[in-house]
Amino acid sequence: MWAFVATALVFGSGCAKQDWIDRTLVTADVSGVWTGSVASHDGQTAISFELRLELRQNATKVTGSFEPTTVPLGLNTRGVSPIEGRVANDVFTFEVQKAILTGELTIDGDEMRGNGLAGNSRQVTITLRRVEVATPAGSPPR
Repeated sequence: MWAFVATALVFGSGCAKQDWIDRTLVTADVSGVWTGSVASHDGQTAISFELRLELRQNATKVTGSFEPTTVPLGLNTRGVSPIEGRVANDVFTFEVQKAILTGELTIDGDEMRGNGLAGNSRQVTITLRRVEVATPAGSPPR
């Protein structure tokens, strides 16, 4: 009887779901100012523009602003728009208000790169580089 129970426990443990701590683990901080580019994939309707993100991270939640620094053709992006997202492990997922841009980027120190959708339908590659690290509230400027 004990052999049956032990076998069931061994095989059952391999089917366990990922621990909630692993799903919410934050190993990167994306706070700060990021600049970079958005470009369509080969074969897609051409889209290319430069952008600036100002991000604030609190645990896994990220908020901030999105601003195109060059005018993207075919996208309704006027001025600064709010951005919301989440960080899990080394992945930053986000959405700019009104689905101007959504993405899933892999964080590598002061660089992020990944894929997204521009205007809800155009597949794009997004490449960002941190140009300014956020100063924590109450800390003297560097």
